[in-house]
Amino acid sequence: MTVTEALLGLAALLAAFRIYIAIKKYRGAQMDDWDERLVKNLRAQGGDPFSPYEVDFFFDLPDAAACEKIAAQLRAQNCNVDFRPVDADRGDSFTLHANRKMRVSVPDMQAMTVEMRALAASAGGRYDGWATAGITRASAPRR
Repeated sequence: MTVTEALLGLAALLAAFRIYIAIKKYRGAQMDDWDERLVKNLRAQGGDPFSPYEVDFFFDLPDAAACEKIAAQLRAQNCNVDFRPVDADRGDSFTLHANRKMRVSVPDMQAMTVEMRALAASAGGRYDGWATAGITRASAPRR
């Protein structure tokens, strides 16, 4: 292997790493953007930024043990929690729903999203987002 080949290989590896980081950053920004859209939609419908709302959080988890683990942590944060198996024809996974009363602001909800994503990942699952007062991703206006 020549020095030129080694440098080209290193450059290709560096380029691949930068692409990976950019994609990861974009995915995180996309979720933060959803939080912002949902909060703005709530405000546009007359939502009071100083009043607490019942906020629902949704998770997809691999099994009942993962649900119990997440449920215990969420209950410690004053959340009401319920979970159940997903339809048998869709697999053996579980869906977990939690809710609690809290203030809904862009920074607060973006922080919750980061926290909930990490919580779901710690149990081998996925955080599926939040909703409140009839505001869902489907009803959030797109830019």
